[in-house]
Amino acid sequence: MSEVREFQLHDRLAADTIDLGSSRLCEIRLMNERTWPWVVLVPAVAGIREIYELSGEQQQRLMEESSALSRGMMELFSGDKMNVAALGNMVPQLHLHHIVRFEGDPAWPGPVWGKQHPVPYADDELATIRQSLAPVLSLLK
Repeated sequence: MSEVREFQLHDRLAADTIDLGSSRLCEIRLMNERTWPWVVLVPAVAGIREIYELSGEQQQRLMEESSALSRGMMELFSGDKMNVAALGNMVPQLHLHHIVRFEGDPAWPGPVWGKQHPVPYADDELATIRQSLAPVLSLLK
């Protein structure tokens, strides 16, 4: 008899991000890094490392949620570029980073990884970003 595994968020994602709720497919997480507007979608499917491992329906839903999140974040933050990435080199669990970039930001035009130590949100900033993102996240339901 095969073992059924339940979805569990990777420890590193749990430590580095803040829960913003869930969509029909994904856990929605805010990267605890105030330098960039940065939201991570984690498909709530056990044992998935790559997009192609999702069912066709799940792949389509992930792209719909990612596109809606990207569009909403760009409109909300008036960014110059939306970076979407599913690297998984440090955290093997499938997750998609959505990072609003601005010309002249601390890492522009390069990637954000490793440019500086993370600057976590203060409590009041966290409340503000949650409130700002609420209408965008409602698009993912």
